[in-house]
Amino acid sequence: MTTALITGATAGLGAAFARRLARDGHDVVLVARDTARLREHATDLHDRHGVEASVLTADLATEKGIAAVEDRLRDREHPVDLLVNNAGFGNKGRYLDVPMADELTMLKVHCEAVLRLTTAAVEGMRDRGRGGVINVSSVAAFFPRGTYGASKAWVTQFTQGAANDLADSGMRLMALCPGFVRTEFHARAGMDAGRVPGWMWLRADRVVDTALADLARGRTLCVPDPRYKAVLGASKLVPRGALGRASTRTGRRYTPR
Repeated sequence: MTTALITGATAGLGAAFARRLARDGHDVVLVARDTARLREHATDLHDRHGVEASVLTADLATEKGIAAVEDRLRDREHPVDLLVNNAGFGNKGRYLDVPMADELTMLKVHCEAVLRLTTAAVEGMRDRGRGGVINVSSVAAFFPRGTYGASKAWVTQFTQGAANDLADSGMRLMALCPGFVRTEFHARAGMDAGRVPGWMWLRADRVVDTALADLARGRTLCVPDPRYKAVLGASKLVPRGALGRASTRTGRRYTPR
């Protein structure tokens, strides 16, 4: 029986990953800031699927939180076979409207934590000759708009680059780039996503199913819906400057993922 560690595991895509992996018979380590929600989720997964579901309370915006998850990933006696770096958030507002402290917190969670946790996980996976990492990015990575998109562009480029470097190691690394997913993400950021067209919304469980299937196929990038693949394809035909202006206008109200 293998073990998966999921950050941001109490809601949204993180919770959906935990449900699917537990249903498939994997033990899970659930990471988030809210201990009560973690324990409730872990109990439910154990009772439903008979797997070992442990909790690790950690705030990935802090050095202590990142270090605690690094230590768990480096535990050779209880190895983690799949890491899902899902924790993340959005800030409401355009560049210069968001306090610098909030911008730096986003970079710590989206970039520093992803780098450090991926590294801690793949060190042991490389020695064992197997393992997987899914780093949750966003279609925002492909559009020039603010810190959120820039941080997700870093996640995507880092993941694909690391996948290439480790191609012969037996491991699989993949960046997952969903669009708008029906989760708590936008409400937590104080964003009103009510005017996002219905066709743009994705279901978290469907995103997870596609992501795991693409990881099994050895893909390094997953855009989990044909509609968003079409949007990204069309964006390549638009001049970069015009694309930036359009994404900025849209981004005043909405942030994908």
